[in-house]
Amino acid sequence: MRSIFLFFIILLSLRPVNSQDVSLLFFGDIMGHGGQIESARQSDGTYDYTSSFRYIEPTFRSANIVTGNLEVTFAGPPYAGYPAFTSPDALGKALKNAGVNTLVTANNHSYDKGRRGMERTIDILEELYFVRTGTFKDSADFHVNNPKIIEVEGIRLALLNYTYGTNGIMVRQPNIVNHIIHSEIAEHLQKAKSLSPDKIIVFIHWGNEYQTTPSPAQKETADFLFSQGADIIIGSHPHVVQPMHLLNEVEGKEQLVVYSLGNFVSNQRKDYTDGGVMVRIELSKNDSITSITKAEHLLTWVHTPFENGKKQYYILPASVYSEQGVPDFVPHGWEGMNSYLKKAREVMKINHNIPEIKEEWPLL
Repeated sequence: MRSIFLFFIILLSLRPVNSQDVSLLFFGDIMGHGGQIESARQSDGTYDYTSSFRYIEPTFRSANIVTGNLEVTFAGPPYAGYPAFTSPDALGKALKNAGVNTLVTANNHSYDKGRRGMERTIDILEELYFVRTGTFKDSADFHVNNPKIIEVEGIRLALLNYTYGTNGIMVRQPNIVNHIIHSEIAEHLQKAKSLSPDKIIVFIHWGNEYQTTPSPAQKETADFLFSQGADIIIGSHPHVVQPMHLLNEVEGKEQLVVYSLGNFVSNQRKDYTDGGVMVRIELSKNDSITSITKAEHLLTWVHTPFENGKKQYYILPASVYSEQGVPDFVPHGWEGMNSYLKKAREVMKINHNIPEIKEEWPLL
């Protein structure tokens, strides 16, 4: 009975934008470094991450399905950053309150705190009514949530999520973390196709850290995923942005790949790591054919001013601010943002059919 209740809650949380189109918004790595934990700590010992998402929340709320890569666990205290992440549950609550409704959890930090940490993370995500996939308590959980099927405005989507590894930590039974194993992925994609989705989306944790170009292995894996029926591939792990392409291949089949969304929020500040990219996709279904009618990207940057003796972490819609000007109510100090934009735009130059959006993007 609880699973049926959760299913209806999930459908209700995927709010419609209009009756004809469905919008998907993808963003990158949600990190939880020590500085972020300290910044969120309040004087009474509680934690509050609300301010981090203050300036990006309108963008979240502009889409039906809003998905990020959760690269921390909610294993409970004591809280810790790198190398074994466990963040306060308040991070999840702030994401949900800001408009995020979907999180993928298969990445190299999924098992940082072992079975207890992974299972508690799943419990917290379910308590907050997130759509989730990638890690599973056991085979029963796996069969229900792999692939994860969601439907909004008559468009049916299958979500799958994989990682290259878990930092050498063995995943112990009955837990399951989806790994990039081609034979297993092929089986999962066959199952997904049998459930008659309009689009199959694969979230994948891959590639080489801090490299702004996709590796040969990434390209080969993308080709494999498309050959097995994936329609959209969303990549993470390098902590920097990599190019993205929307192509019409054999018989007009759409193939969209984002090799890396980079960091959404973190304490990393070296070149390219202090920001990321969001990708927004509009889907339209006509006569049982679902097509990508628009795909665009928005560069984001993490502004880290010191306020009231603390370092803050504000995710800013940098593409829009660079074009329209920074609102007066946003903290100042823009050399870092402009430097990031210059570097990231060089990476994005080779994109195909996924332009940068600078105007008419939702703001406060």
